[in-house]
Amino acid sequence: MFTFLNQITTKRSSWLMLTAVAVIFELCALFFQYVMGFAPCVMCIYQRTAILGIAGAGLVGAIAPSQVVVRFAAYGLWGYSAVKGFLLALEHVDIQTNPSPFFTCDFAPDFPQWLKLDQMIPSFFQATGDCADISWILLGYSMSQWMLVIFGAFILSLIIVVLNRLRPSNNYLP
Repeated sequence: MFTFLNQITTKRSSWLMLTAVAVIFELCALFFQYVMGFAPCVMCIYQRTAILGIAGAGLVGAIAPSQVVVRFAAYGLWGYSAVKGFLLALEHVDIQTNPSPFFTCDFAPDFPQWLKLDQMIPSFFQATGDCADISWILLGYSMSQWMLVIFGAFILSLIIVVLNRLRPSNNYLP
């Protein structure tokens, strides 16, 4: 088991699988938006962006998975995106479960001036929904609560992989 975990991060296919999983979640978001008719809110758009960061981490890791520097960059992007996404989903759950007229989300995403994704690709990044609305529930949990589970799984998988690589009995570099 430990040998498998050691070798998985040095294989291009593993990093591409991380990208594929993230892309599947992005396609699910588009399905909810365009097929089921759910309008994404600002928090949804930010969480989509975090998922794209995880997909990007998979692509970075796939560039040269045997190189430690490349893996560190991929781990960093994976970790940052997963933690940021988790925190965004947590805030979104709070907005939905404790609605307040004083604590709401913005009407439009606040991307950096040099990367206005909502203006560059409005069909993907434009927010038209309300963060407090709960329009979908599966097994008693809203979409934002499921996003906590998804980002938590990304964080947990990163922790398992990195901690395994850092074991003292391990002869591999992280």
